[in-house]
Amino acid sequence: MTEAKRQGAVPGPDEVIAALRESRRGPVKPKDLARLLDVPQAQYRAFRELLRRLEQGGELYRVKGNRYAIPDKINLVVGTLQITRSGDAFLRPDQPRQKDLFIPAANLASGMDGDRVTARIESRPRGLSAVGRVLKVLDRAHPTIVGTFHRARNLAFVAPLDPRLSRDVLLPGGEAGGAREGDVVVVRIVHFGDRRLNAGGEIERVLGGMEDPGVDVLAILYGHGLKAEFPSEVETAAREAAHRLRTPGERKDHKNLHVFTIDPSDAKDHDDALSVTPAGPGTWEVGVHIADVSHFVEEGSPLDLEAFHRGTSVYLVDQVVPMLPHHLSSDLCSLRKGTDRLAVSLFLRMDEEGRVRGHRFERSWIRCAHALDYDLVQDVLSGQATVDEVTDDALRTLDRLAKALRGKRKDRGSLDFDLPEARVILDAEGAPVDILRRVQMDSHRLIEDFMILANEVVAREAESRGLPIPFRIHEPPAEDRGDELRAFLNSIGHSVPKGKLRPKILQEILSRTEGRPEGPLVSTVVLKSMTRARYDAENLGHFGLASKAYTHFTSPIRRYPDLALHRVVVRSLVQGREPHERWGAPYLDEMTARSSERERIAQKAERDSVELKKVEFMRRHLGSEFDGTISGVTTFGFFVLLDRFFVEGLVHVSALGDDYYVFQPESYTLAGTRTKRRYRLSDRVRIQVARVSKEERRIDFLLVRKLV
Repeated sequence: MTEAKRQGAVPGPDEVIAALRESRRGPVKPKDLARLLDVPQAQYRAFRELLRRLEQGGELYRVKGNRYAIPDKINLVVGTLQITRSGDAFLRPDQPRQKDLFIPAANLASGMDGDRVTARIESRPRGLSAVGRVLKVLDRAHPTIVGTFHRARNLAFVAPLDPRLSRDVLLPGGEAGGAREGDVVVVRIVHFGDRRLNAGGEIERVLGGMEDPGVDVLAILYGHGLKAEFPSEVETAAREAAHRLRTPGERKDHKNLHVFTIDPSDAKDHDDALSVTPAGPGTWEVGVHIADVSHFVEEGSPLDLEAFHRGTSVYLVDQVVPMLPHHLSSDLCSLRKGTDRLAVSLFLRMDEEGRVRGHRFERSWIRCAHALDYDLVQDVLSGQATVDEVTDDALRTLDRLAKALRGKRKDRGSLDFDLPEARVILDAEGAPVDILRRVQMDSHRLIEDFMILANEVVAREAESRGLPIPFRIHEPPAEDRGDELRAFLNSIGHSVPKGKLRPKILQEILSRTEGRPEGPLVSTVVLKSMTRARYDAENLGHFGLASKAYTHFTSPIRRYPDLALHRVVVRSLVQGREPHERWGAPYLDEMTARSSERERIAQKAERDSVELKKVEFMRRHLGSEFDGTISGVTTFGFFVLLDRFFVEGLVHVSALGDDYYVFQPESYTLAGTRTKRRYRLSDRVRIQVARVSKEERRIDFLLVRKLV
């Protein structure tokens, strides 16, 4: 007899899924499944509702005859669509170990980029991704779409600005909603159409012309479903949270400790601060002090629910969309200079070799002596500036310990890609005046090293005690990508043993090729083989950091998983109490899945805002020639990253008129069939800026010549 029968209750989702997975009869009818699970007759209606919810969530699939099955047992895959420039798509499965599924454009039905769908595997071509067809859309990623309004005779339509949404949205009856030709609008989808019929919608909001001030960033906000404003009840709750500063609870007074923040010069929210004091011969006590956001944001409150919904702060090129209202994010919770603030402090006793000899957690009062920026700290470390004697000595000590930590991570195989980022310089009106490569300095690495260490210490401590926390995981490359990476590295003389890929081997290859001609190529290919880091209730390790346990503890102002983790740390590691039962698997599974998804949306929005300003900037350079490096190769051409500006554009294969070019994925090369001319990742070229479209967020280059 099942647990559900003994208690006269409906079985849980796990019991239902386990029963169907173990069934040898194929898909099962609801009544047969109810009998199999000993569901009481009085609970049958509730049981049917459970099946309906599991079907809606994609965990079950209903086939003909009203029978239920587990998707993967009937050759189905559930996952998220990612549309390519060609209009085809790849399905990224929910199950991490499943391989991507290729969905031709003709097989997408009404599926759009970002939709969560169920697809059927239709064929498995040798050496290629399996090919599928969308059967059902489970979750729509785009209830609204941002695009430009156009009218053609009696027909009105909206052309999406997002290049991943390639099909126009029709406006029934030609309704303009007050929009003029070329205006940027928000259109709400009324019906999603199918393979033959475009989606239809209604204009919800007119943002204005693309060249009007601020409209471009508004388009990104609305396009990603981001809200700059908070609901009034959330703003009120944030203001009311101020009284909690007067009731700090039991905590240690460290206001006399020499504490300082290190952040970008324009930072408004300061999550973390550092301190360092001698702790004996060759030993130091480093304090990592993190804003005690959980003290102000009560679990289940309007503030907490809004933060959970947002998941993360979003850093656009000209503004921040915070996870918490400004009254908290840039005031009460921010570790501001000269102001008493509440923190959760992790004190680490360390030796000069970077070994942690002991640690403790405290809820604390702190007062930051300085708000330092990266440039100033770098100048202090290089001997070109000074803050004061105490601060200078502290920075030099922390830098020495950080370098020891970095060396230990390198020894265990941590992969340091030092990824370049764009820094967009704007004028007073928000127009881009330069696009620079953001330089990674020792001052950045100092902060990064201690934040990584704090995250690892918290993760190891929580795991050893069996505490329910959101782990930050990074799985090894998928088997097919790992095989492709191994074949590529072997082909250029870097032997990689068969079997499971290990970060130490890749790190040694990256170190050997650093500064050599093939270095950028190797680094790019290794990076492209990596999976995306995410949050999970289960500790699966962090491949990129070669870490057995990792989490996010250091940014609770701007990341929800950090805030949730702080509640566990305070209750269990500071107060010594058992964690709440409500923090168990169901909550963790929902929270980590949502946080991972919100992080992906934020990254897309941030990237889009930068790309938009790059496009705007490059319009003034139409016709100009620049040198650059091939940074990506695809079937439709190759991308070039310019030397002068940190800007990338496309040389489309159709613009290479001297031959017919074939993409060779194993070597990241476009090869001419007649001339044998080859364009490979990391090759040097000279290009001309040929076309710039702000609406399409696209920069096209013409190849002038290949450089030696």
